[in-house]
Amino acid sequence: MNPLKAKVIKIQSHKNLNIVTFAFANQTLVMLGLELAQGVKLGSEVELSVKPTHVAIGKEFHGDISFSNQLPAKIIEIDNGTLLSSVKLASSDALFESIISLERSQKMDLKVGESVTLFLKASDLYIKKVL
Repeated sequence: MNPLKAKVIKIQSHKNLNIVTFAFANQTLVMLGLELAQGVKLGSEVELSVKPTHVAIGKEFHGDISFSNQLPAKIIEIDNGTLLSSVKLASSDALFESIISLERSQKMDLKVGESVTLFLKASDLYIKKVL
């Protein structure tokens, strides 16, 4: 996965809880966290990250879901192992990796070049560094 460069456009705080909204490639991403990294304020440029095991994929998805972050993506590579599949995805100018079970990958009949929806829970997104 390459770095997700984003800009802080909104910060909501209550006690130790923070909801931060970012501008990312003509879209918005939302992060839910307990503590903000030092230097994070409105207008800050940051590098975001998410673990590959926390990236979900929806195929032909239509409807509502509780994931705050939903990005259109294209499958660019699939590496099927014995138990797991590594699915590489491109969304805007960013690359993501999703690690899912081989069984789910096969059941979804995922194919390179296919358009899907990438899902990231707000609580799984984190600020890797302030730029």
